[in-house]
Amino acid sequence: MASARSMMLQALLIAAALVAAAPRVLSDPPPLQDFCVADLKAATAVDGFPCKAPSTVADDDFFSDAMVAAPRTDTNPFGVNSTRATVSAFPGLNTLGLSITRTDLAPGGLNPPHSHPRGSELVLVLEGEVMVGFTSAANRLYSKVVKKNELYVVPRGLQHFQLNVGKGDAVFMAMFDAQSPGLVTPTLGLFAAKPAMSMEVLTKTFLMGEDEVSAMKSKFAGF
Repeated sequence: MASARSMMLQALLIAAALVAAAPRVLSDPPPLQDFCVADLKAATAVDGFPCKAPSTVADDDFFSDAMVAAPRTDTNPFGVNSTRATVSAFPGLNTLGLSITRTDLAPGGLNPPHSHPRGSELVLVLEGEVMVGFTSAANRLYSKVVKKNELYVVPRGLQHFQLNVGKGDAVFMAMFDAQSPGLVTPTLGLFAAKPAMSMEVLTKTFLMGEDEVSAMKSKFAGF
C-alpha cells in the first residue's frame, strides 16, 4: 500500500499537470488535419462545425472579401458598425482558432462595453485615433489612444470598449484567437433580453426606481 507521503506526491504531480494544461484547455484545440472547412448545413454541431467532405472543398472556402466595403455607421445611435469574419461567415476558419472583425466608427462613435468569452482580441488601428480600454476583475481600467498602425491587446473575457477620439472616421481590425469568440454586451443583456429581465433585479442592481429603469429599457427597445 502506498504511503501517505507517496499519495501526497502523486496528488501534487497530478495537480501540477492540470495547471500546466489549463491554458491549452481554455483556447481552441489544435486541428487534427490540414483543414476542416465548416459544413454550415450540417444538422449536428458539437463545439464547432463538422468538416465538409474534402472532395467538395473549393478555393473560395478559404477566401473572404467581407472586410473590403466600408459599412455605414449611421444606422445606430452609437455611430459604429462591425463586419465579422467568424467561422459562420468564413467556413475555412473552422478548427483554425482564428477570426477577425472590421469595425468602423463615425466621429465620436463608440463600440459600447462588451466582452468575448472565448477569445483574446488584438486591435490594429487602420485609420484615425481610437481609445481602447478594458477593465480587470479588480475594476482597474486600462486604456490608451491607439493611432494608425498601432496595436492594443484585450485579454480574453474582459469588458472593453473602443471610442473614436479623432476628428474624422476611424477603422480598426480586431483579430481573435478563436474561430467564434462570442459577444456579450451587458446593456443589451440587461435591457433588451427576451424574455425581459426582472424589474426587481434591475431596480436593485442600479439603485433606481421602476420609472427610471423603464426609461432606460425604452432606449434599447429596438436592439
